[in-house]
Amino acid sequence: MEFEPVIGLEVHAELQTRSKMFCACPVVDLTQAPPNTAVCPVCAGMPGTLPVVNQKAVEYGLRVALALECQVAPVSIFARKNYFYPDLPKGYQITQYEQPLAQNGRLVIRSSQGKQVVRIRRVHLEEDTGKLTHVPEADPPYSLIDLNRAGVPLLEIVSEPDLHSVDAVRAFASALRDMLRYLEVNSGDMEKGVIRFEANVSVRPAGSQELGTRVEIKNLNSFRSMERAVIFELERQSGLVRQGKVIEQETLGWNDLQGTTFSQRSKEDAHDYRYFPEPDLPPLVVAEDWIKQIRSELPELPYAKFQRFRRQYGLGDYDSDRLTAERVVADYFEQVVTAAGSVPAKTVANWLIGDLFALMNQSGIDMQELRLAPSALAELITLVSAGEINQTTAKAVLAEMFGSGRGASEIVAEGNLQQVSDSDYIAGLVRQTLEENPQAVESFRAGKVTVAHWLLGQVMKAAGGRLNPQLVRRELERQLDE
Repeated sequence: MEFEPVIGLEVHAELQTRSKMFCACPVVDLTQAPPNTAVCPVCAGMPGTLPVVNQKAVEYGLRVALALECQVAPVSIFARKNYFYPDLPKGYQITQYEQPLAQNGRLVIRSSQGKQVVRIRRVHLEEDTGKLTHVPEADPPYSLIDLNRAGVPLLEIVSEPDLHSVDAVRAFASALRDMLRYLEVNSGDMEKGVIRFEANVSVRPAGSQELGTRVEIKNLNSFRSMERAVIFELERQSGLVRQGKVIEQETLGWNDLQGTTFSQRSKEDAHDYRYFPEPDLPPLVVAEDWIKQIRSELPELPYAKFQRFRRQYGLGDYDSDRLTAERVVADYFEQVVTAAGSVPAKTVANWLIGDLFALMNQSGIDMQELRLAPSALAELITLVSAGEINQTTAKAVLAEMFGSGRGASEIVAEGNLQQVSDSDYIAGLVRQTLEENPQAVESFRAGKVTVAHWLLGQVMKAAGGRLNPQLVRRELERQLDE
């Protein structure tokens, strides 16, 4: 029997506000700040304290909801979600339930199956929990709690179960992460846990329209973990159905070392959380004028930019993908294209995706830290296109520019690196190289044509790499054929 995966994602994204959702405590980097230093009576859950809604968090939530083409509710209600867990200091979480901030949106994704529209069920605001650190090797084992994260604004985005392959799951998660970064509401830094995924996974016989029993895999904080967890769970569930066994609805964790899911608790239904309206917060009323203002300020989003790059610049899917994944990279590319004038956009894309990205990866810096201005890279590319320096020299000049921030023309002039196209000079160097390597010439004339590449390299080396390679190749072919 063949099975079809049916998968929906719940995405929890911390919002990059300066203060927490319901109090004035700062939002701090958990990897840098000492534990329990960004805590007050409100986010520590002390009796008698009153929450106050963070307006900037609401604005960020609206940015995402509008970017996802959701219907924004003019009035939404905060609720208490009651459950006991050590990282929840109040014993309940302030969230939204029956009347969320926004509903019924969509996100276009591209996977190996092609373009797909994934429906968004809801987008709502809530507060994050504290962070537990377990020390199981101690005797007795114990856990430590850090409340710095408790109360940080959290946006939950819930998709419909429209994903039917692991590739589509990855594409959806990646596209949503890119969007959040474009909107500048979330850094997308999964290593720091600022965006976390939960996968609702079930299987059904291929061709069936009925939904199977789903399980929820909690707190997947990397694309790799999410993919592995979903693959494992699909195989586990398919095996159970083939054996005639029942799939239990439950909440699962993921053990990355063992590569297996494990049961955490039987899956709760809504009534288990005893939701009721938060008595300390009034309804959240969002003015239509504010919604219009936020919508007008939305940037061009990743998928729209991807389409435009293909149409306007004639780029393929791969180049457009790489250049639009991050807003800062896309902006840099367009600035280089503008500054480079008549140089083809494809040439600029090749320099960014190939040589510049390689230097950035080697040095471990990102585009925000780059010392190389778009105009400086455009100058270098223009020198190559004009034939003033060759490709090999340009790569060395780029490395120098990357490290020092100096201009291309300055480096070329200082090092006397201009490309040599003097035909008589090139002919003399080729003749000298052939005379110094008679065995290589014999091998070429005996049919070993690849020797010509080695001879070309020897000629270029003799002139410090400054020769025009097209002219050298042409002259080399002429003299070898004599």
